[in-house]
Amino acid sequence: MSRMGHSSLVGLFFVSYVCSSRAMPATVKQEVMNDRPVIGILTQIVSDDVMKPFGKTYIPASYVKYIESGGSRVMPIRLTHTTAEYEEIFKKINGLIFIGGAVDLETSDFARVAKIFYQLALKANNAGDYFPIWGTCMGMQLLTVLVAGENLLEKTTAENIALPLNLTTEAYSSRMFTGFSDEFMKILTQEPLTGNFHHYGLTVKIFQENKKLQNFFTILSTNIAENRAHFVSTIEAKRYPFYGVQWHPEVNRFQWDSKLNYPHSLHAMQLSSRLAEFFVNQGRRSSHHFDNPMEEASSLIYNYTPVYAANFTAYEQIYFF
Repeated sequence: MSRMGHSSLVGLFFVSYVCSSRAMPATVKQEVMNDRPVIGILTQIVSDDVMKPFGKTYIPASYVKYIESGGSRVMPIRLTHTTAEYEEIFKKINGLIFIGGAVDLETSDFARVAKIFYQLALKANNAGDYFPIWGTCMGMQLLTVLVAGENLLEKTTAENIALPLNLTTEAYSSRMFTGFSDEFMKILTQEPLTGNFHHYGLTVKIFQENKKLQNFFTILSTNIAENRAHFVSTIEAKRYPFYGVQWHPEVNRFQWDSKLNYPHSLHAMQLSSRLAEFFVNQGRRSSHHFDNPMEEASSLIYNYTPVYAANFTAYEQIYFF
């Protein structure tokens, strides 16, 4: 039974009526969903020497497959465009992913371009133009830097370990976990479904001491690092469709290195699938689009061929740019 837990048709009608009368505006405007979303993925800077012969930036194919599995197409976004070009790209995509990696979160080109999109997304959402952002691992860390205006990360090593989530009370009323049954929420707290591969993170203590972070984000889950640090592992913004996970939902279904502790259980697959669909559905609420079908076609990830990389990285395939 889902967390909504309606026991009868009468109860369902009553709850629906109350929610509708409380939430709907006087003039009802039906939201038009976008059935052809395009999610942008910001390319990451190559930092590993073994990858440098292939390109300057990259996207692991697992992120691409993850978003495609949720029902969206993918546009890779390079780090070499002008601000004006990023503003034009923003008008054409329906959401954005900040992926993991290892770069400076304040001075790198990755951070610079992410900040441009973050500010565009703030402005758009404030004007009623829905635009979601998702940060994974370092991508979540970057979101906290953008909000706080400074890097507040500390050592929170959780390297190559799968963990259950310590859910907060707020998780049960969150947008991210909407539709998760009571049973599955319990499973999240009991089974190691989240793959962690990080050395730094945001501690709960630092989060609670920072007013900017407190006012902007809600903590949905926490975890304990190898050094016993209590770190934030899942967040969502209070007023904006911005989401962050310190763990990697994409590895559950799309990375298979046997030396690494990727969660591959049925429940791990279901978690990954549900979150991919959740974020893509957030993107469906964006009305951004390409005006030119030829430009749209030439901008998508289908124009690139991934490189087999399992013999020199933890990824099976990587797109290089």
